Amino acid sequence: MTTDTAQTAANATRRGTVELTLAMVLSGTLGIFVVESGASPFEVVFFRCLFGALALGAYCLARGYFTDHAFTPRKLALAALGGVFIVFNWVFLFEAYEESSISLATAVYHTQPFYVVLLGALLFKERLTAATFGWLGVAFAGLLLVSGVSPSDPGSLTGLGFALLAALFYAVSTVITKRVTGVRPHLVALVQVLVGIPLLLPFADLAAVNGLGAGWAWLVGLGVIHTCLMYVLMYSAYQKLTTSKIAVLAFVYPAVAMVADGVVYGNRIGLVQALGVPLILVASLRINRTRQQPRTVARSATDPAPVTTPAPAPAAPSRR
Repeated sequence: MTTDTAQTAANATRRGTVELTLAMVLSGTLGIFVVESGASPFEVVFFRCLFGALALGAYCLARGYFTDHAFTPRKLALAALGGVFIVFNWVFLFEAYEESSISLATAVYHTQPFYVVLLGALLFKERLTAATFGWLGVAFAGLLLVSGVSPSDPGSLTGLGFALLAALFYAVSTVITKRVTGVRPHLVALVQVLVGIPLLLPFADLAAVNGLGAGWAWLVGLGVIHTCLMYVLMYSAYQKLTTSKIAVLAFVYPAVAMVADGVVYGNRIGLVQALGVPLILVASLRINRTRQQPRTVARSATDPAPVTTPAPAPAAPSRR
């Protein structure tokens, strides 16, 4: 490798690191936007899909991504099916924020990579190594500690359940979206948020949002910032970084989410629960680093889930 080539690669890595770090910081503020909007989870996700589709659609149009989009009927159907699970993943995650706290929901949500591993073994006969079983055990121990809420606090238990459901739905969407190859990830993300609009319309009480006032700014932010800008940053970064670096930087997300929850709402998890958080996060990191993923990765159109196992990189530049 020549000096110029090495310097170019180093610059690309630095830029990718900045882009992904910024994207993860934005991810960590997601819960604040959800809570401050004042809308119920179904309405929040509906408008996130609506404003996100408008912003992503405009971006894709400006970049010329609709030309030679590479969608086939099968790929389009798979992207749409993944969108169904992604949309309800958001609903369950936002319900978890309401029922427990952003910190607790975020920690439990990071069990998502383990669902991906288990689904891969069940559906596609992917081999589970002894190390994988070991890290799954560590994660389960962490989950037991994190879930150690008082029986007199049913809200936290309910929030825990919603966060686990969100993680499961995210994992299912990831497994489905992995089959959508050769399509720009921005377009897959656009299809998934478009699916959410008619899907959630029957559940959204549009009359209830008439009096939101300033809450509309938070909803627009969820679509423009957390669905368009954040994905664009991540998809750009994924082209420049190794999988292991992506996995490490992904932990900026839960760190920012927990700090923001503590600063803004005064929510701090207890000592026992705090002991479980690093177990889940470290196990998640180890499982993702031991799985052999391509250098360029693409993720399902979702929130930055923990160190998730993204869909294989498409032929075109990656996305998020």
